[in-house]
Amino acid sequence: MTTQISTFEDDALALTQAAVGMSQALEAGDGPALAAALDENLKLWTAIKTLMGSSDCRLPADIRTNLTRLSDYTAKVTFDLSPERRAQKIEALINTNLQIAEGLLEGQAKAIAS
Repeated sequence: MTTQISTFEDDALALTQAAVGMSQALEAGDGPALAAALDENLKLWTAIKTLMGSSDCRLPADIRTNLTRLSDYTAKVTFDLSPERRAQKIEALINTNLQIAEGLLEGQAKAIAS
């Protein structure tokens, strides 16, 4: 039996993996790994923003707007990691990824149930 991963599951997995990478590097105090994880997360959110601006995007306008704003937020936080609130801001990025991943999976489950 072959299991296919949907686009929603693939996107949720990418967001979750980015969150795990940031979390593990933060907990380990591994500066180079954290920088790499933050860079990967930023690339992911840049890709999301690009997709939201594409004329091929079929998501409702409000969802596209919200994801674009989250992408902008992610970039702002990533570039403004002042030492005194660094861990708190990275935790916010981790939580954002996990919440969006959960929303993608819930949305897919609702669509399947309909």
